[in-house]
Amino acid sequence: MKKALPANAKILKYAKETVQECVSEFISFITDEASDKCQREKRKAINGDDLLWAMTTLGFEDYVELLKGYL
Repeated sequence: MKKALPANAKILKYAKETVQECVSEFISFITDEASDKCQREKRKAINGDDLLWAMTTLGFEDYVELLKGYL
């Protein structure tokens, strides 16, 4: 978070905790959708493609191309 702000900016502990909670909820949201897909396909393991599919399905397709580079 600090890299995105000016050098003299401060981030309160509460703000950091709030962002962490949001990130955790986002991860859970995406993972739940990918898990549902795997259950429908009778698979036990979620893979990276499942997560990218879930992100696209849930409207986060703008991030998918960037994330493919990490896979």
